[in-house]
Amino acid sequence: MPKPAVRTAIFPVAGLGTRFLPATKATPKELLPVLDTPLIQYAIDEARDAGIERMVFVSHPSKDAIERHVLDDFELRQTLRERGKARIARKLKEAALDEKDVDVSFVMQMEPLGLGHAVLQAKDVALPGAVAVLLPDDLIVGGKGCLSEMIEAYEESDAGHLVATMEVPSQDVSKYGILSVIERTGQLSRADGMIEKPQPEKAPSTSAVVGRYILDESIFAALETQKPGVGGEIQLTDAIAAGVKTLGLAGYSFSALRFDCGSKQGMLAAQLHLAQQDPEFADVLDAFVTSQSRDRAA
Repeated sequence: MPKPAVRTAIFPVAGLGTRFLPATKATPKELLPVLDTPLIQYAIDEARDAGIERMVFVSHPSKDAIERHVLDDFELRQTLRERGKARIARKLKEAALDEKDVDVSFVMQMEPLGLGHAVLQAKDVALPGAVAVLLPDDLIVGGKGCLSEMIEAYEESDAGHLVATMEVPSQDVSKYGILSVIERTGQLSRADGMIEKPQPEKAPSTSAVVGRYILDESIFAALETQKPGVGGEIQLTDAIAAGVKTLGLAGYSFSALRFDCGSKQGMLAAQLHLAQQDPEFADVLDAFVTSQSRDRAA
């Protein structure tokens, strides 16, 4: 029997973005630009390309700027057109979510109780069936969208939960949820569990879970009874691991590039990578490389 379509995407965006202060004092980290595009826009476009019908943003009342970005602003576009900036107005229209094409919901996470708690806030507005979770901090670019790939793999797999994975150096496993892999077939890795941020000597593999998930709808019931884990927070990985025996769990090694834009180093790497793909920045990058070579030779 085929699985029901994945129709809902959840975007946890309530975090404070402390690693980017003071830049995030007034601007949500999800709206920080990678070149000229806010981080969250990449995740929205990825979900839109995957055919998602309902997008749920788990936010905080202090971050109303996210809602202003996500939804269309007709008055702003009208002003731009009147000032002869029709191209920019069209770009804004294309970026905004049209509620005629996709349902948009905003729910609030009032306390920072963890990623699992954030996902739980979407329970009452999620459509029936499995849900996707996208963390905008994880910028995944290049080739076919990561979520589109995962949905295709999910439909063919017998796993109830599917998580995006990438191999990391053993010294970095304590930064991630790590899969306990028992079998690998192509880009899929069947797992019998996962551990949140283990020390290297206790890690079952180096297959790290990154910010894309497709989760059976029973995840909400699991999160409702999930006890706090690492850091005293409700960990999504713990709730996923709790359903492994009954639902099955697999990791998916996506083909695109991932940048951890929750860190300054990852954000800079993403900026440089995307700048290299755009001829508009070729002169700037060439000039920088030339000046660096000249300085080293001096």
